[in-house]
Amino acid sequence: MTPAAPHPKETLEALRALDTCAVSNAIETFGLRLRNEGFAIQSAFCQFPKMPPMLGYAVTGRIRSSNAPITGGWYYDRMDFWGHIHTIPAPRVIVMQDVDRIPGTGALVGEIHAQIGRALDCVGYVTNGAVRDLPAVEGLGFHLFAGSVAVSHAYAHIVDFGEPVEIGGLRIDPGDLVHGDRHGIHTIPQKVASQVPALVVEMRARERELIDYCQQPGFSLRTLAERFGLGGASPKKPLL
Repeated sequence: MTPAAPHPKETLEALRALDTCAVSNAIETFGLRLRNEGFAIQSAFCQFPKMPPMLGYAVTGRIRSSNAPITGGWYYDRMDFWGHIHTIPAPRVIVMQDVDRIPGTGALVGEIHAQIGRALDCVGYVTNGAVRDLPAVEGLGFHLFAGSVAVSHAYAHIVDFGEPVEIGGLRIDPGDLVHGDRHGIHTIPQKVASQVPALVVEMRARERELIDYCQQPGFSLRTLAERFGLGGASPKKPLL
């Protein structure tokens, strides 16, 4: 699958400055996907919630760690995978689906993989499996989203790469724009990515107006209903 053309640097910087909840709200207004799609559920938790949001193009693959590979080695000896990373535009996010029956026996990514990844313009790693070496990786400013943490890498190895994967019900294709922070991860549709930052500004202004109203002494459910267009009143623009 051929990744989409990269977005301008200004667009990426504007998106990276936004939290996932605000971006998710904006994406919903375009009606491009169902509201229960586009994000991972209970499978890839943010390991460093105080770090700024992560944004990058997905480099995908599948891993196992419970058993040794039938042929070849394991852990970080896959030079073909490292070379494949350059086929995806920077900045990059490595996304690995752990396909073991019970994900997370061992961790593919720790300090060494994070160092190599960062040298290859990767900004983070997403998996439904495990990660390790948390203090060292956090010190690099390299994001980790994972289902668990592990002591060992066990027999962690790459099964294949370059194809669509699934993390917590979220399908991620090579080159998808992956956005994550303390709330979790989601993908930003390429066709509307450039429109999202300005829309978030508009939506935040409307939210601020409602928040200010809720803090006024004259707050009442009747006038709140009018703001929502209930009881026959003309609705204002929706917050979401």
